[in-house]
Amino acid sequence: MKDQLNSDLFDPRNEMDSDYSRGSTGSGGDFGFAFNDSNFSDRLLRIEIMGGPSDCLPDGEGCTSIADWARHRKRRREDMKKENVLDLSLCPEEQVLNDGQPDMDDAAGCENQDEEAVAMVEETQSGDEDANSNESSWNMDCSTVLRVKTLHISSPILAAKSPFFYKLFSNGMRESEQRHVTLRINASEEAALMELLNFMYSNTLSVTTAPALLDVLMAADKFEVASCMRYCSRLLRNLPMTPESALLYLDLPSSVLMGEAVQPLTDAAKQYLASRYKDMTKFQEEVMALPLAGIEAIMSSDDLQIASEDAVYDFVLKWARTQYPKLEDRREVLGSRLARFIRFPYMTCRKLKKVLTCNDFDHEVSSKLVLEALFFKAEAPHRQRSLAAEESATLNRRFIERAYKYRPVKVVEFELPRQQCVVYLDLKREECANLFPSGRVYSQAFHLGGQGFFLSAHCNMDQQSSFHCFGLFLGMQEKGSVSFAVDYEFAARSKPTEEFVSKYKGNYTFTGGKAVGYRNLFAIPWTSFMAEDSLYFINGILHLRAELTIRH
Repeated sequence: MKDQLNSDLFDPRNEMDSDYSRGSTGSGGDFGFAFNDSNFSDRLLRIEIMGGPSDCLPDGEGCTSIADWARHRKRRREDMKKENVLDLSLCPEEQVLNDGQPDMDDAAGCENQDEEAVAMVEETQSGDEDANSNESSWNMDCSTVLRVKTLHISSPILAAKSPFFYKLFSNGMRESEQRHVTLRINASEEAALMELLNFMYSNTLSVTTAPALLDVLMAADKFEVASCMRYCSRLLRNLPMTPESALLYLDLPSSVLMGEAVQPLTDAAKQYLASRYKDMTKFQEEVMALPLAGIEAIMSSDDLQIASEDAVYDFVLKWARTQYPKLEDRREVLGSRLARFIRFPYMTCRKLKKVLTCNDFDHEVSSKLVLEALFFKAEAPHRQRSLAAEESATLNRRFIERAYKYRPVKVVEFELPRQQCVVYLDLKREECANLFPSGRVYSQAFHLGGQGFFLSAHCNMDQQSSFHCFGLFLGMQEKGSVSFAVDYEFAARSKPTEEFVSKYKGNYTFTGGKAVGYRNLFAIPWTSFMAEDSLYFINGILHLRAELTIRH
Protein backbone atom coordinates (compact mmCIF):
# COMPACT_ATOMS: atom_id res chain seq x y z
CA MET A 1 0.00 0.00 0.00
CA LYS A 2 2.98 2.34 0.13
CA ASP A 3 2.36 3.68 -3.36
CA GLN A 4 -1.33 4.08 -2.60
CA LEU A 5 -0.52 6.23 0.40
CA ASN A 6 1.44 8.63 -1.76
CA SER A 7 -1.13 9.10 -4.52
CA ASP A 8 -4.87 8.95 -5.05
CA LEU A 9 -6.21 5.48 -5.76
CA PHE A 10 -9.00 6.88 -7.93
CA ASP A 11 -6.98 9.75 -9.34
CA PRO A 12 -3.41 8.80 -10.33
CA ARG A 13 -1.05 11.72 -10.78
CA ASN A 14 -0.25 10.81 -14.37
CA GLU A 15 -3.92 11.17 -15.35
CA MET A 16 -4.83 14.14 -13.22
CA ASP A 17 -4.07 16.96 -15.64
CA SER A 18 -6.01 15.40 -18.49
CA ASP A 19 -9.00 14.74 -16.20
CA TYR A 20 -9.00 18.33 -14.95
CA SER A 21 -8.54 19.77 -18.42
CA ARG A 22 -11.82 18.10 -19.43
CA GLY A 23 -13.52 19.43 -16.32
CA SER A 24 -15.26 17.44 -13.64
CA THR A 25 -18.35 16.61 -15.69
CA GLY A 26 -18.06 13.18 -17.22
CA SER A 27 -14.76 12.44 -15.49
CA GLY A 28 -14.37 8.86 -14.35
CA GLY A 29 -13.53 10.07 -10.82
CA ASP A 30 -16.63 12.28 -10.36
CA PHE A 31 -18.67 11.00 -7.42
CA GLY A 32 -20.30 14.33 -6.63
CA PHE A 33 -23.73 12.71 -6.67
CA ALA A 34 -22.73 10.63 -3.62
CA PHE A 35 -21.59 13.54 -1.42
CA ASN A 36 -23.48 13.54 1.88
CA ASP A 37 -25.96 10.97 0.52
CA SER A 38 -26.90 8.18 2.93
CA ASN A 39 -27.64 5.84 0.03
CA PHE A 40 -23.98 5.83 -1.03
CA SER A 41 -22.32 6.11 2.37
CA ASP A 42 -21.13 3.68 5.00
CA ARG A 43 -20.18 6.06 7.82
CA LEU A 44 -21.13 9.29 9.55
CA LEU A 45 -18.50 12.01 9.86
CA ARG A 46 -19.13 14.27 12.83
CA ILE A 47 -17.29 17.59 12.51
CA GLU A 48 -16.87 19.53 15.75
CA ILE A 49 -16.24 23.18 14.96
CA MET A 50 -14.25 24.77 17.74
CA GLY A 51 -14.29 28.46 18.59
CA GLY A 52 -11.59 30.61 20.14
CA PRO A 53 -10.24 34.15 20.20
CA SER A 54 -8.79 33.86 16.72
CA ASP A 55 -11.59 31.99 15.00
CA CYS A 56 -14.33 34.54 14.48
CA LEU A 57 -14.14 34.21 10.70
CA PRO A 58 -12.78 31.61 8.30
CA ASP A 59 -9.45 32.66 6.82
CA GLY A 60 -10.88 33.37 3.41
CA GLU A 61 -13.67 35.59 4.76
CA GLY A 62 -12.82 39.24 5.16
CA CYS A 63 -9.49 38.68 3.40
CA THR A 64 -9.63 40.52 0.11
CA SER A 65 -5.97 40.04 -0.73
CA ILE A 66 -3.06 37.71 -0.26
CA ALA A 67 -1.50 40.17 2.18
CA ASP A 68 -4.67 40.13 4.33
CA TRP A 69 -4.66 36.33 4.27
CA ALA A 70 -1.01 36.13 5.33
CA ARG A 71 -1.49 38.62 8.17
CA HIS A 72 -4.61 36.80 9.38
CA ARG A 73 -2.89 33.41 9.41
CA LYS A 74 0.12 34.86 11.20
CA ARG A 75 -2.11 36.33 13.92
CA ARG A 76 -4.03 33.06 14.22
CA ARG A 77 -0.83 31.00 14.52
CA GLU A 78 0.38 33.31 17.28
CA ASP A 79 -2.97 33.05 19.10
CA MET A 80 -3.01 29.28 18.79
CA LYS A 81 0.41 29.06 20.42
CA LYS A 82 -1.08 30.79 23.45
CA GLU A 83 -4.12 28.53 23.65
CA ASN A 84 -4.11 25.23 25.48
CA VAL A 85 -4.83 21.98 23.68
CA LEU A 86 -8.10 20.40 24.77
CA ASP A 87 -8.88 16.68 24.37
CA LEU A 88 -12.51 15.69 24.75
CA SER A 89 -13.21 12.21 26.10
CA LEU A 90 -13.81 9.57 23.48
CA CYS A 91 -17.26 8.10 23.27
CA PRO A 92 -17.38 4.28 22.99
CA GLU A 93 -18.94 4.38 19.53
CA GLU A 94 -16.75 7.19 18.13
CA GLN A 95 -13.15 8.05 17.39
CA VAL A 96 -12.30 11.72 17.88
CA LEU A 97 -9.50 13.28 15.85
CA ASN A 98 -7.98 16.38 17.36
CA ASP A 99 -7.08 19.28 15.05
CA GLY A 100 -3.34 18.90 15.37
CA GLN A 101 -3.13 15.08 15.45
CA PRO A 102 0.21 14.11 13.90
CA ASP A 103 -0.57 10.46 13.21
CA MET A 104 -3.72 8.37 13.36
CA ASP A 105 -1.95 5.62 15.31
CA ASP A 106 -1.57 8.05 18.20
CA ALA A 107 -5.33 8.51 18.48
CA ALA A 108 -6.07 4.98 19.61
CA GLY A 109 -6.44 5.64 23.31
CA CYS A 110 -7.82 8.27 25.64
CA GLU A 111 -4.55 9.47 27.09
CA ASN A 112 -3.57 13.10 26.69
CA GLN A 113 -0.81 13.49 24.12
CA ASP A 114 0.17 17.02 25.21
CA GLU A 115 1.78 17.32 28.64
CA GLU A 116 0.62 20.91 28.97
CA ALA A 117 -3.00 20.20 27.96
CA VAL A 118 -5.76 20.90 30.45
CA ALA A 119 -7.61 18.03 32.07
CA MET A 120 -10.25 16.25 30.01
CA VAL A 121 -13.80 17.50 30.46
CA GLU A 122 -17.15 16.02 29.71
CA GLU A 123 -18.20 16.33 26.07
CA THR A 124 -20.91 18.88 25.40
CA GLN A 125 -23.25 19.03 22.43
CA SER A 126 -24.34 22.65 22.63
CA GLY A 127 -21.69 24.91 24.07
CA ASP A 128 -24.54 26.92 25.64
CA GLU A 129 -23.36 26.47 29.22
CA ASP A 130 -23.09 29.48 31.49
CA ALA A 131 -19.70 30.97 30.83
CA ASN A 132 -19.56 32.27 34.36
CA SER A 133 -19.93 28.90 36.03
CA ASN A 134 -16.89 27.17 37.47
CA GLU A 135 -17.50 24.05 35.41
CA SER A 136 -17.10 25.89 32.12
CA SER A 137 -14.40 28.37 33.08
CA TRP A 138 -12.02 26.56 30.68
CA ASN A 139 -13.84 28.29 27.83
CA MET A 140 -11.92 31.49 28.50
CA ASP A 141 -8.57 29.85 27.89
CA CYS A 142 -9.48 27.02 25.55
CA SER A 143 -11.60 26.45 22.46
CA THR A 144 -15.19 25.29 22.86
CA VAL A 145 -17.55 23.53 20.50
CA LEU A 146 -19.43 26.21 18.56
CA ARG A 147 -21.47 23.80 16.45
CA VAL A 148 -21.45 20.28 15.07
CA LYS A 149 -21.92 19.18 11.47
CA THR A 150 -22.73 15.59 10.51
CA LEU A 151 -22.08 14.27 7.01
CA HIS A 152 -22.70 10.94 5.34
CA ILE A 153 -19.39 9.75 3.91
CA SER A 154 -18.04 6.89 1.84
CA SER A 155 -14.88 5.55 3.44
CA PRO A 156 -13.57 3.97 0.18
CA ILE A 157 -13.78 7.34 -1.63
CA LEU A 158 -12.07 9.28 1.16
CA ALA A 159 -9.45 6.56 1.73
CA ALA A 160 -8.67 6.47 -2.00
CA LYS A 161 -8.01 10.21 -2.02
CA SER A 162 -6.14 10.59 1.24
CA PRO A 163 -3.53 8.57 3.19
CA PHE A 164 -4.88 10.35 6.29
CA PHE A 165 -8.34 8.84 5.87
CA TYR A 166 -6.88 5.55 4.64
CA LYS A 167 -5.00 5.16 7.93
CA LEU A 168 -8.08 6.26 9.87
CA PHE A 169 -10.29 3.62 8.30
CA SER A 170 -7.72 0.81 8.23
CA ASN A 171 -5.62 1.21 11.38
CA GLY A 172 -6.74 -2.10 12.83
CA MET A 173 -8.29 -0.48 15.90
CA ARG A 174 -11.80 -1.25 17.08
CA GLU A 175 -12.80 2.35 16.42
CA SER A 176 -11.96 2.01 12.74
CA GLU A 177 -14.82 -0.49 12.43
CA GLN A 178 -17.37 1.88 13.97
CA ARG A 179 -19.87 3.82 11.92
CA HIS A 180 -19.14 7.19 13.56
CA VAL A 181 -15.92 9.18 13.15
CA THR A 182 -15.38 12.61 14.67
CA LEU A 183 -13.05 15.35 13.38
CA ARG A 184 -12.32 18.47 15.38
CA ILE A 185 -11.36 21.62 13.51
CA ASN A 186 -11.07 25.34 14.18
CA ALA A 187 -13.88 27.57 12.97
CA SER A 188 -11.41 29.19 10.57
CA GLU A 189 -11.02 25.83 8.78
CA GLU A 190 -14.70 25.00 8.34
CA ALA A 191 -15.27 26.44 4.87
CA ALA A 192 -11.99 25.00 3.54
CA LEU A 193 -12.72 21.52 4.93
CA MET A 194 -16.20 21.46 3.36
CA GLU A 195 -14.66 22.47 0.02
CA LEU A 196 -12.03 19.77 0.42
CA LEU A 197 -14.55 17.03 1.21
CA ASN A 198 -16.64 18.09 -1.78
CA PHE A 199 -13.50 18.01 -3.96
CA MET A 200 -12.72 14.46 -2.86
CA TYR A 201 -16.02 13.43 -4.42
CA SER A 202 -16.31 15.76 -7.40
CA ASN A 203 -12.75 16.80 -8.35
CA THR A 204 -13.80 20.45 -8.46
CA LEU A 205 -14.01 23.50 -6.20
CA SER A 206 -16.50 26.34 -5.96
CA VAL A 207 -14.05 28.93 -4.59
CA THR A 208 -12.03 31.06 -6.99
CA THR A 209 -10.22 33.74 -4.95
CA ALA A 210 -6.58 33.33 -3.97
CA PRO A 211 -7.16 33.54 -0.16
CA ALA A 212 -9.93 30.91 -0.30
CA LEU A 213 -7.86 28.62 -2.55
CA LEU A 214 -4.93 28.92 -0.16
CA ASP A 215 -7.23 27.90 2.72
CA VAL A 216 -8.29 24.81 0.81
CA LEU A 217 -4.68 24.06 -0.12
CA MET A 218 -3.62 24.18 3.55
CA ALA A 219 -6.55 21.95 4.52
CA ALA A 220 -5.66 19.53 1.71
CA ASP A 221 -2.09 19.36 3.03
CA LYS A 222 -3.31 18.73 6.57
CA PHE A 223 -5.53 15.85 5.47
CA GLU A 224 -3.03 14.61 2.84
CA VAL A 225 -5.12 15.11 -0.31
CA ALA A 226 -2.31 15.67 -2.80
CA SER A 227 -4.61 15.88 -5.84
CA CYS A 228 -6.48 18.83 -4.28
CA MET A 229 -3.18 20.56 -3.48
CA ARG A 230 -2.13 20.21 -7.11
CA TYR A 231 -5.53 21.44 -8.28
CA CYS A 232 -5.38 24.51 -6.01
CA SER A 233 -1.81 25.10 -7.14
CA ARG A 234 -2.88 25.07 -10.79
CA LEU A 235 -5.75 27.51 -10.16
CA LEU A 236 -3.48 29.85 -8.21
CA ARG A 237 -0.93 29.80 -11.04
CA ASN A 238 -3.66 30.98 -13.41
CA LEU A 239 -4.59 33.95 -11.22
CA PRO A 240 -2.76 37.29 -11.56
CA MET A 241 0.32 37.24 -9.35
CA THR A 242 1.71 40.05 -7.20
CA PRO A 243 5.04 40.36 -5.37
CA GLU A 244 3.20 39.61 -2.10
CA SER A 245 1.51 36.48 -3.43
CA ALA A 246 4.71 35.26 -5.13
CA LEU A 247 6.65 35.55 -1.86
CA LEU A 248 3.88 33.69 -0.03
CA TYR A 249 3.96 30.88 -2.61
CA LEU A 250 7.74 30.62 -2.25
CA ASP A 251 7.22 29.99 1.46
CA LEU A 252 4.69 27.19 0.91
CA PRO A 253 7.15 24.25 0.68
CA SER A 254 8.36 25.06 4.21
CA SER A 255 4.77 25.50 5.44
CA VAL A 256 3.26 22.28 4.12
CA LEU A 257 4.15 18.63 4.51
CA MET A 258 3.71 17.73 0.84
CA GLY A 259 5.93 20.38 -0.72
CA GLU A 260 6.18 18.48 -4.01
CA ALA A 261 2.48 19.11 -4.71
CA VAL A 262 3.01 22.90 -4.72
CA GLN A 263 6.34 22.87 -6.57
CA PRO A 264 4.86 24.09 -9.88
CA LEU A 265 3.33 27.03 -8.01
CA THR A 266 6.61 27.94 -6.33
CA ASP A 267 8.39 27.63 -9.69
CA ALA A 268 5.86 30.02 -11.22
CA ALA A 269 6.40 32.43 -8.32
CA LYS A 270 10.17 32.36 -8.93
CA GLN A 271 9.65 33.07 -12.62
CA TYR A 272 7.29 35.94 -11.81
CA LEU A 273 9.77 37.61 -9.45
CA ALA A 274 12.67 37.04 -11.83
CA SER A 275 10.69 38.61 -14.68
CA ARG A 276 9.32 41.53 -12.66
CA TYR A 277 12.70 42.49 -11.23
CA LYS A 278 14.97 41.54 -14.12
CA ASP A 279 15.92 45.21 -14.41
CA MET A 280 16.76 45.70 -10.75
CA THR A 281 17.83 49.31 -11.19
CA LYS A 282 14.18 50.31 -11.82
CA PHE A 283 13.01 48.74 -8.54
CA GLN A 284 16.07 49.18 -6.36
CA GLU A 285 14.25 50.09 -3.13
CA GLU A 286 11.63 47.39 -3.68
CA VAL A 287 14.24 44.70 -4.32
CA MET A 288 16.32 45.77 -1.33
CA ALA A 289 13.27 45.13 0.88
CA LEU A 290 12.66 41.60 -0.43
CA PRO A 291 13.27 38.61 1.87
CA LEU A 292 15.94 36.01 1.20
CA ALA A 293 13.67 33.71 -0.87
CA GLY A 294 12.82 36.59 -3.20
CA ILE A 295 16.47 37.53 -3.71
CA GLU A 296 17.35 33.90 -4.46
CA ALA A 297 14.59 33.74 -7.09
CA ILE A 298 15.88 36.87 -8.83
CA MET A 299 19.57 35.94 -8.63
CA SER A 300 18.93 32.50 -10.13
CA SER A 301 17.64 34.04 -13.39
CA ASP A 302 19.72 34.04 -16.58
CA ASP A 303 17.80 37.05 -17.90
CA LEU A 304 18.82 39.75 -15.45
CA GLN A 305 19.25 43.08 -17.24
CA ILE A 306 22.41 43.86 -15.33
CA ALA A 307 25.58 45.60 -16.38
CA SER A 308 27.88 42.75 -15.36
CA GLU A 309 28.30 40.01 -12.78
CA ASP A 310 30.40 42.50 -10.80
CA ALA A 311 27.17 44.49 -10.37
CA VAL A 312 25.33 41.35 -9.20
CA TYR A 313 28.02 40.78 -6.58
CA ASP A 314 27.85 44.40 -5.42
CA PHE A 315 24.07 44.26 -5.11
CA VAL A 316 24.06 40.98 -3.14
CA LEU A 317 26.65 42.40 -0.77
CA LYS A 318 24.64 45.60 -0.27
CA TRP A 319 21.42 43.61 0.37
CA ALA A 320 23.13 41.27 2.84
CA ARG A 321 24.65 44.16 4.78
CA THR A 322 21.22 45.80 5.03
CA GLN A 323 19.27 42.69 6.00
CA TYR A 324 21.92 41.04 8.20
CA PRO A 325 23.78 43.75 10.16
CA LYS A 326 25.56 41.14 12.32
CA LEU A 327 28.72 39.91 10.58
CA GLU A 328 28.27 36.32 11.76
CA ASP A 329 24.73 36.12 10.35
CA ARG A 330 25.80 37.80 7.13
CA ARG A 331 28.68 35.38 6.56
CA GLU A 332 26.32 32.47 7.13
CA VAL A 333 23.67 33.59 4.65
CA LEU A 334 26.24 34.62 2.01
CA GLY A 335 28.26 31.42 2.31
CA SER A 336 25.40 28.92 2.56
CA ARG A 337 22.61 30.54 0.52
CA LEU A 338 23.58 33.43 -1.77
CA ALA A 339 27.11 32.70 -3.00
CA ARG A 340 25.80 29.87 -5.19
CA PHE A 341 23.75 32.40 -7.20
CA ILE A 342 26.67 34.74 -7.91
CA ARG A 343 28.40 33.66 -11.11
CA PHE A 344 31.96 34.34 -10.04
CA PRO A 345 33.53 32.94 -13.28
CA TYR A 346 32.03 35.93 -15.14
CA MET A 347 33.31 38.55 -12.74
CA THR A 348 36.36 40.59 -13.68
CA CYS A 349 39.71 39.68 -12.17
CA ARG A 350 39.88 43.08 -10.50
CA LYS A 351 36.62 42.37 -8.66
CA LEU A 352 37.70 38.81 -7.81
CA LYS A 353 40.73 40.29 -6.03
CA LYS A 354 38.33 42.32 -3.90
CA VAL A 355 36.32 39.18 -3.09
CA LEU A 356 39.45 37.64 -1.56
CA THR A 357 39.82 40.55 0.85
CA CYS A 358 36.08 41.01 1.56
CA ASN A 359 35.37 40.51 5.25
CA ASP A 360 31.72 39.63 4.58
CA PHE A 361 32.76 36.22 3.30
CA ASP A 362 34.51 33.58 5.32
CA HIS A 363 38.05 33.48 3.91
CA GLU A 364 37.89 29.76 3.15
CA VAL A 365 34.64 30.25 1.23
CA SER A 366 35.89 33.24 -0.79
CA SER A 367 39.18 31.49 -1.64
CA LYS A 368 37.32 28.48 -2.98
CA LEU A 369 34.95 30.63 -5.06
CA VAL A 370 37.72 32.74 -6.58
CA LEU A 371 39.91 29.72 -7.33
CA GLU A 372 37.03 27.99 -9.10
CA ALA A 373 36.34 31.15 -11.12
CA LEU A 374 39.96 31.53 -12.19
CA PHE A 375 40.22 27.88 -13.23
CA PHE A 376 37.08 28.32 -15.35
CA LYS A 377 38.51 31.43 -17.02
CA ALA A 378 41.68 29.51 -17.85
CA GLU A 379 39.80 26.65 -19.53
CA ALA A 380 39.63 26.30 -23.29
CA PRO A 381 36.35 27.59 -24.80
CA HIS A 382 35.05 24.09 -25.63
CA ARG A 383 35.70 23.00 -22.05
CA GLN A 384 33.89 26.08 -20.74
CA ARG A 385 30.88 25.24 -22.91
CA SER A 386 30.96 21.67 -21.60
CA LEU A 387 31.02 22.84 -17.98
CA ALA A 388 28.16 25.26 -18.66
CA ALA A 389 26.10 22.48 -20.27
CA GLU A 390 26.64 20.23 -17.24
CA GLU A 391 25.66 23.07 -14.91
CA SER A 392 22.51 24.07 -16.83
CA ALA A 393 20.48 21.30 -15.19
CA THR A 394 21.35 22.40 -11.65
CA LEU A 395 20.01 25.20 -9.45
CA ASN A 396 23.34 27.01 -9.10
CA ARG A 397 24.08 27.70 -12.79
CA ARG A 398 27.36 29.37 -11.79
CA PHE A 399 28.97 28.61 -15.17
CA ILE A 400 26.02 29.95 -17.19
CA GLU A 401 26.56 33.38 -18.71
CA ARG A 402 23.77 35.93 -18.19
CA ALA A 403 22.67 38.47 -20.83
CA TYR A 404 24.88 41.20 -19.41
CA LYS A 405 24.61 44.78 -20.58
CA TYR A 406 28.41 44.76 -20.76
CA ARG A 407 29.65 41.66 -22.55
CA PRO A 408 32.42 39.63 -20.86
CA VAL A 409 35.87 39.68 -22.46
CA LYS A 410 39.03 37.64 -22.10
CA VAL A 411 42.18 39.64 -21.62
CA VAL A 412 45.84 38.65 -21.94
CA GLU A 413 48.25 41.25 -20.52
CA PHE A 414 51.95 41.81 -21.19
CA GLU A 415 54.37 44.10 -19.34
CA LEU A 416 57.51 43.43 -21.44
CA PRO A 417 58.91 44.34 -23.86
CA ARG A 418 56.00 46.79 -24.05
CA GLN A 419 52.82 47.32 -22.08
CA GLN A 420 50.26 45.54 -24.18
CA CYS A 421 46.95 43.64 -23.88
CA VAL A 422 45.02 41.38 -26.22
CA VAL A 423 41.24 41.41 -25.73
CA TYR A 424 38.83 38.75 -27.05
CA LEU A 425 35.13 39.56 -27.45
CA ASP A 426 32.62 36.93 -28.64
CA LEU A 427 29.12 37.89 -29.81
CA LYS A 428 26.31 35.47 -30.63
CA ARG A 429 24.50 35.77 -33.96
CA GLU A 430 21.24 36.72 -32.20
CA GLU A 431 23.05 39.44 -30.25
CA CYS A 432 24.29 40.93 -33.50
CA ALA A 433 20.86 40.61 -35.13
CA ASN A 434 19.33 42.55 -32.22
CA LEU A 435 21.63 45.49 -32.99
CA PHE A 436 19.76 46.33 -36.22
CA PRO A 437 19.05 49.09 -37.16
CA SER A 438 20.94 51.35 -34.75
CA GLY A 439 21.83 49.37 -31.63
CA ARG A 440 25.12 48.96 -29.85
CA VAL A 441 26.59 46.57 -27.30
CA TYR A 442 29.44 47.30 -24.92
CA SER A 443 32.12 45.06 -23.47
CA GLN A 444 33.17 44.92 -19.85
CA ALA A 445 36.00 47.26 -18.97
CA PHE A 446 39.59 46.09 -19.24
CA HIS A 447 42.74 47.90 -18.17
CA LEU A 448 46.04 48.88 -19.72
CA GLY A 449 48.62 51.06 -18.02
CA GLY A 450 46.20 51.81 -15.20
CA GLN A 451 43.55 53.17 -17.60
CA GLY A 452 40.15 51.58 -18.23
CA PHE A 453 39.06 50.79 -21.80
CA PHE A 454 36.06 49.12 -23.45
CA LEU A 455 34.97 47.84 -26.87
CA SER A 456 31.61 48.68 -28.45
CA ALA A 457 29.99 46.94 -31.43
CA HIS A 458 27.50 48.98 -33.48
CA CYS A 459 25.00 48.66 -36.27
CA ASN A 460 25.30 51.98 -38.08
CA MET A 461 25.26 53.56 -41.53
CA ASP A 462 28.37 53.64 -43.66
CA GLN A 463 30.13 56.93 -44.25
CA GLN A 464 27.97 57.72 -47.30
CA SER A 465 24.81 56.75 -45.33
CA SER A 466 23.86 54.37 -48.13
CA PHE A 467 23.54 51.09 -46.16
CA HIS A 468 23.78 49.61 -42.68
CA CYS A 469 27.00 47.90 -41.61
CA PHE A 470 28.83 46.45 -38.61
CA GLY A 471 31.24 48.75 -36.75
CA LEU A 472 33.70 48.21 -33.91
CA PHE A 473 35.04 50.94 -31.63
CA LEU A 474 37.54 51.32 -28.78
CA GLY A 475 36.83 53.77 -25.97
CA MET A 476 38.60 55.00 -22.87
CA GLN A 477 36.52 54.79 -19.72
CA GLU A 478 37.92 57.51 -17.49
CA LYS A 479 36.78 61.05 -18.04
CA GLY A 480 39.03 64.03 -17.45
CA SER A 481 42.20 65.55 -18.85
CA VAL A 482 44.25 62.33 -19.00
CA SER A 483 46.00 61.87 -22.35
CA PHE A 484 46.89 58.33 -23.46
CA ALA A 485 48.51 57.33 -26.80
CA VAL A 486 47.64 53.78 -27.98
CA ASP A 487 48.35 51.67 -31.06
CA TYR A 488 45.44 49.29 -31.73
CA GLU A 489 44.46 46.56 -34.16
CA PHE A 490 41.04 44.94 -34.74
CA ALA A 491 40.82 41.37 -36.07
CA ALA A 492 38.13 38.71 -36.56
CA ARG A 493 38.09 34.99 -37.24
CA SER A 494 36.86 34.17 -40.72
CA LYS A 495 36.17 31.12 -42.84
CA PRO A 496 37.55 28.94 -44.26
CA THR A 497 40.71 28.95 -42.11
CA GLU A 498 38.86 30.18 -38.99
CA GLU A 499 42.02 32.09 -38.08
CA PHE A 500 42.06 35.71 -36.93
CA VAL A 501 42.43 38.09 -39.87
CA SER A 502 43.44 41.71 -39.29
CA LYS A 503 40.71 44.16 -40.33
CA TYR A 504 41.91 47.55 -39.16
CA LYS A 505 44.99 49.15 -37.61
CA GLY A 506 45.38 52.61 -36.21
CA ASN A 507 46.72 54.80 -33.45
CA TYR A 508 44.98 57.33 -31.30
CA THR A 509 45.74 59.69 -28.44
CA PHE A 510 42.83 59.22 -26.04
CA THR A 511 41.44 61.82 -23.72
CA GLY A 512 38.74 60.93 -21.19
CA GLY A 513 35.47 59.66 -22.66
CA LYS A 514 36.67 59.50 -26.28
CA ALA A 515 36.31 56.50 -28.65
CA VAL A 516 37.82 55.55 -31.99
CA GLY A 517 37.14 52.75 -34.46
CA TYR A 518 35.83 51.75 -37.87
CA ARG A 519 32.21 52.21 -39.01
CA ASN A 520 32.32 49.30 -41.48
CA LEU A 521 34.75 46.79 -40.05
CA PHE A 522 34.17 44.11 -42.70
CA ALA A 523 33.61 46.49 -45.68
CA ILE A 524 30.29 44.81 -46.50
CA PRO A 525 26.61 45.73 -46.02
CA TRP A 526 24.73 44.51 -42.93
CA THR A 527 22.70 42.00 -44.96
CA SER A 528 25.88 40.31 -46.21
CA PHE A 529 27.40 40.34 -42.73
CA MET A 530 24.33 38.61 -41.24
CA ALA A 531 23.71 36.23 -44.16
CA GLU A 532 23.59 32.46 -43.58
CA ASP A 533 26.81 32.06 -45.64
CA SER A 534 28.60 34.87 -43.79
CA LEU A 535 32.33 34.29 -43.42
CA TYR A 536 32.39 35.70 -39.90
CA PHE A 537 29.96 33.55 -37.89
CA ILE A 538 31.50 30.25 -36.84
CA ASN A 539 28.95 27.96 -35.19
CA GLY A 540 26.82 31.03 -34.58
CA ILE A 541 29.59 33.07 -32.88
CA LEU A 542 31.38 36.20 -34.08
CA HIS A 543 34.94 36.15 -32.71
CA LEU A 544 36.55 39.58 -32.37
CA ARG A 545 40.03 40.53 -31.14
CA ALA A 546 41.53 43.89 -30.21
CA GLU A 547 45.23 44.36 -29.53
CA LEU A 548 46.29 47.49 -27.64
CA THR A 549 49.84 48.73 -27.11
CA ILE A 550 50.96 51.85 -25.23
CA ARG A 551 53.00 54.16 -27.46
CA HIS A 552 56.22 55.58 -26.02
